[in-house]
Amino acid sequence: MQSTEASSAMEVEAVSSESKLLPPKPEFAPLKPHEMSDGQVQFRKVSVPPHRYTPLKKAWMDIYTPVFEQMKVDIRMNLKARKVELKTRRDTPDISNLQKCADFVHAFMLGFDVIDAIALLRLDELYVESFEVKDVKTLRGDHLSRAIGRLSGKGGKTKFAIENATKTRIVIADSKIHILGSFANIKIARDSLCSLIMGSPAGKVYSKLRAVTARLAERF
Repeated sequence: MQSTEASSAMEVEAVSSESKLLPPKPEFAPLKPHEMSDGQVQFRKVSVPPHRYTPLKKAWMDIYTPVFEQMKVDIRMNLKARKVELKTRRDTPDISNLQKCADFVHAFMLGFDVIDAIALLRLDELYVESFEVKDVKTLRGDHLSRAIGRLSGKGGKTKFAIENATKTRIVIADSKIHILGSFANIKIARDSLCSLIMGSPAGKVYSKLRAVTARLAERF
């Protein structure tokens, strides 16, 4: 009996001494984008609508500089296909940079200013949401025109008020609406725009916005 206890004690000691001699945990450097994809280059293509071709020409250097120099992603304009093409380089620090750049270029094509769209490169929690007036209510002719007019307000006053209250950016392109912002703020802005489309007066929407933004400020 004593011999078995002694042998088990010896085994425990042997195991503990062996565990002390284990090699240190290996530390591997993070894989680069071209290594993660088995050496294959990752591509993204963003179509250029006809009405955004001239603005793209004018703002090309403002788009090219942050994408190429800061995000380390190659970018070019394919004139024949009318598409902006993006691809990873060997020194691209993060694989997600390619998708961020594609989202940035896509936001510009939707009608956002470069200054606003560039926030997509710098912040992770930003999104672009798009919907149409007919998704909320089926309107035609003058009724549709009046609904779009209510969304903008006189001189864009209503749109600016919603943007400032919800910390978002809104683009109204014909009957399509695009909102750039964080998830919670997009929801507040979308609810306000939907109320206007349904026929609510601007004053009522303003007062509701004030109440919601006050609640949001208390939460943070």
